[in-house]
Amino acid sequence: MPRMVKCAKLGRELPGLDFKPWNNELGQRIYDSISQDAWKMWLEHFKMVMNEYRLAGGSEQANQVLFDQAEKFFFGEGAQLPPDYKPPAAKG
Repeated sequence: MPRMVKCAKLGRELPGLDFKPWNNELGQRIYDSISQDAWKMWLEHFKMVMNEYRLAGGSEQANQVLFDQAEKFFFGEGAQLPPDYKPPAAKG
């Protein structure tokens, strides 16, 4: 039986993560109150953020942006896109 959490991002009871994503306070908050579904959304979002900011994975700067964006994405007003971000044109 999966561990259930009241997902702070999606606002309903859903299966929680099987692991703590980071060994810090934010990682604990995500483990306690973010669902697997919201985490999958985050992974997609963060790939875009890494590309937009042209960050090197694992660098100190990337980690700072990672934690900042995750905080906003899960618990804030929604993560901020880079100021010059243009959404992909809709395929029509």
